[in-house]
This record gives sequence, C-alpha cells and structure tokens, in this order.
Amino acid sequence: MIRVLVVHDACLVRSVLAEWLRRQPDLEVCDTPWRNAPARVRSVRPDVCAADLEYSDAYGIPPLGELRTREIGRTPPHLLVLAGARRPGLLRRALEAGALGYVDKEGSPDNLVRAIRRVAQGERFVDDSLGFGFLKAAEMPLTRRELSVLSLAAEGASVAEIAGSLHLSHGTVRNYMAAITRKTGARNRIDAIRISQGEGWL
Repeated sequence: MIRVLVVHDACLVRSVLAEWLRRQPDLEVCDTPWRNAPARVRSVRPDVCAADLEYSDAYGIPPLGELRTREIGRTPPHLLVLAGARRPGLLRRALEAGALGYVDKEGSPDNLVRAIRRVAQGERFVDDSLGFGFLKAAEMPLTRRELSVLSLAAEGASVAEIAGSLHLSHGTVRNYMAAITRKTGARNRIDAIRISQGEGWL
C-alpha cells in the first residue's frame, strides 16, 4: 500500500479528491488543510504528500519544506504538487523544495494516480502541460535579497523597518526597491508586489 496525504485548503475539493483516490486498491489516503499538514505528516508518515500549491496564508506561498522535515529514523515523504502554469514562481519553489511530481490541476485525475505511483518509487513525474510554466520559472528576475525586501514591503513595512530587519542602510533598501520595480516592469512598489504575488514569486 502507498500511504498518501492530500494537502489542500479547499475543504470540498480536498474531500472529493481524497475520496476519489481511495477507490484505488493500492492507495491508503488521508487529507488535511495546510495549517495542519506538518502535524499530519508526523502522525500519518505518508509515502507521498500530494500538496496543492495554492495556500490561503502568507501571500499564497506554501510551506513546502515543512512537509519534508527530516527526523531521526524516518525517511521524509516524497513530494508531489498540484500546480498550474500561471504562477511559475510556485513551480520554482516546489523544485527548490525537492518535489518529484508536478501534476496539472486542470488535467486528468488519472494523471494524479500515475504520478503518485511513480513518485512513491522515487521517480520524477511532470505533466507536459506544465512545461511552459517551468520555462517561465527559470526566468524569475528577482534575487533572494530582493525577494526578502519585497516580502517585508508586502507586509506593510516601511523603508526604515525593512532596513532594520535586514541590517541594511535606508539608501540600499531604496536601491533594491528601484531595482525590483524595474525588473518586474511595475509602475511603483504596490504594483511590484501585485505582479510578484500574481506570478507566485512572493
């Protein structure tokens, strides 16, 4: 049996998806919203976490690393993500978190079952329809430092607060914000935040 934990914040979608997967004779399925996912990983000990990349908190950035926390004597679950090509930044984050499987949320449910079985064996699975999203993800224009600055700005922090938090001068923060605005093609700071959240970079 393959133990699967479905992580999704939409209760109805999560329940229907889990119930559909339970029809497969080789799958043992549990489900949870994102806020309970780390605890459920510890209790269920899944072979595969099938996690939706849309997340209701923290500006839509899912805490994927928390699903694969290493513990002594335990192998972390393989990670499979339910994704869309419209937010390439989230695909990049999933790749950085070590995801093996990438299933298009708008594709066939049979693809998800195939992906779970492949990922459970430690093999990679990528829906062809996500190829363009991966190409766009490789073009992410912002550096990690710029993302740190922009994340704080998105939380409403002032230039002075960002400078204090990241141990930078006020002028350096302003320079970062100018570079972020230019790189994202934004009109201003608010527009840069909107664009970055829409792409899944933030």
